[in-house]
Formats: sequence, C-alpha cells, structure tokens
Amino acid sequence: MDEFYMKRALELSLKGIGKTSPNPLVGAVIVKNGKIIGEGYHECYGGPHAEVNAINNATEDVEGATIYVTLEPCSHFGKTPPCADLLVRKKISKVVIAMIDPNPKVSGKGIDILSQNGIEIITGILEDEAKKTNEIFIKYILEKRPFCILKTAMTLDGKIATKSGESMWITNEKSRYFVHELRNRVSGIMVGINTILKDNPSLTTRLNEGGTDATRIIVDSTLRIPLNSKVLNLNSLKRTIIATTEKADKDKLKQLSEIEGVEVLIVPQKNTQVDLVYLFDYLGKSGIDSLLVEGGSQLNFSILKEGLADKVVTFIAPKILGGVESKTPVGGKGFEHLNDAVVLEDINIKTFDEDIMVEAYVRK
Repeated sequence: MDEFYMKRALELSLKGIGKTSPNPLVGAVIVKNGKIIGEGYHECYGGPHAEVNAINNATEDVEGATIYVTLEPCSHFGKTPPCADLLVRKKISKVVIAMIDPNPKVSGKGIDILSQNGIEIITGILEDEAKKTNEIFIKYILEKRPFCILKTAMTLDGKIATKSGESMWITNEKSRYFVHELRNRVSGIMVGINTILKDNPSLTTRLNEGGTDATRIIVDSTLRIPLNSKVLNLNSLKRTIIATTEKADKDKLKQLSEIEGVEVLIVPQKNTQVDLVYLFDYLGKSGIDSLLVEGGSQLNFSILKEGLADKVVTFIAPKILGGVESKTPVGGKGFEHLNDAVVLEDINIKTFDEDIMVEAYVRK
C-alpha cells in the first residue's frame, strides 16, 4: 500500500511541470483509516508546498494520519515556512518519503525534525521513480548547471534533411507535439545560428492548454542573426539570449541590445567559437536549471564533446533519404576512436504512431 499511495503522490507531482522551476516537483497524499483524505502538489514557484496544499485540501482532521510525500519535507524558511514544522504542529503520526532532499544544506534535516518529535519515518519508497521525476532539480541543486536534453529528429537512415536542406517535416504531428511538452518542462531552449538562418523558428511552447515558454538561447559567435528573425520579435514573457563573442559586429550588437526582451551576452571564445562550458555555467548562475537543445549537427557535436549533455531524445521517422551530402544529427569533426564515443544507457523507447522515440541518458 505504501507504493500505491506513493505512486499517486508522484502522479500529482507531475501537475507542476513547467511551473515550479527552479524548485522540485513534489506531490503529497494524506491517508487516514485506510482512505485518502487529502491530496496536493507544489503548484508554482513561490507558492505553498505539496504538504501544505494536501493539508488544506483534507476532508477531515489530519491528526494521527500518514502523509506520503515524494521529497523530504523542507526544514528551512524559503519562500514559505518549513513543512516539517507544519507536520509536527498538525500531529501527523507517520511520514513516508520517496527520496531525501539532495541539497547538501538541507538533506536529512527535515527528517531529523520529524524524528525528534516522535513521528515515524519511512524512506526510499519508489525512490528511483522520484529521482527520475526530479532529475532536473537534482542536477541543478548539486552542480548549479542546467540539466541538458539533446533532442534530435531523423529518418531511419540517420538524415535530418535532404541534400537540398529540406527538413520540414521529418517526424509526424504527434512527435512534434511531444517536443512542445518537452519545451514546457524546461527553462531554456538552445539552438545554433544555422538553425535560425535555415528554419527561422519561434522556439515558443504551443500546447492545447497553452504551456509555458522557455528562455531562448541562440549561439551566434559573430551575430549573423537577422533583425527580423521570429525569436527577436515575439510576444513572450521570456527573454531571448544571444550568446556571441568579441568577434561580433559592434553596430549589430547595439541594434540587438535595443530590442525589448533581447539580451546579448559576450562569451569567451574556445576554438574561435562560443565557449559552451562558460555559457552553461552562466545560464546556471542566472537561474536556468534545464535546457532543451534543438540545434543543428555542429552544436550537437560540440555539446556532446564538452560533456554537457545529460539526456538524449531522438525521434526516428520510417523514411529513407540517402545522400552523402545529407546531414546527420551529430556533425562536427566527430570522434576519432570508438573508445571516445558517447555511450548511452537506461534506454526507454516510445512510439508516436509510426515514429519511434528513443530516450537515453549519457553515461558519465
């Protein structure tokens, strides 16, 4: 039954996708006399935590009840008071926790408060599932660098476009809709300048229920981006960051800096290109906890080579294009030896009608 109730708490936590960053996704279920009397989840950054919402939603007094929560109750004052203290005041008798808070400054302290007040504690229920749900939060809280998802789409023979450059659309509508669900989960979307020049994308989130736009990051070492590009002329609450270098044209830099919602960031060079490690560190320090990279083959290779990718999501359409000149998802110079190859693990496969999606993690 512990797993049954925790599974429900994990389901609730997912309702916060796209709204809690940089906080974690958390769900809570309160059980008394063998029935659920309250449910809640962390709905938005700065709002009440899951435990608070579950208690507020309870249909009867929670004294003596058991609460199932996907993350260790907090022990410190942040945007809201400590949840561990609240559970003590409400005389909860038992707390079942999926995973300990990974933040070294917090880890275990919430449990200590509960234990010191005589509350029974059980930990590790569906822990692996909870860690996967909060993989973005875990990476960010421990490293202060964005969790990076490298997304590609290709034909069965590994092509992302025809030899003439035509690429819209390789995958079907359901696959493309899922990409917007991915955009809704992250706080940043990154592409290279070649993607802007070729496709002129908006890089917004378009879901049936709306969705949340992510910050758009364009890697453009010499500021080739046209001033009429869609990403520079959007009605969006999120900004567009253009990462460039000292090689950039100063007049163009001034023009871009005057566009509302656009930030031009001058980044150190590495091999005459934008230093991606520096850029990722900067984004992490500015609150970007996750990135969906939808770049071209050159940017994809550079990110893999620098060891910045955490997860790879690849869509494969049952089409064959052929052509020596047709581009593949990962270009650049490539790795010289098989031992240098990026190895993927923990592979999951889904289908969207005839399309196949392969989701895997980069072995570190």
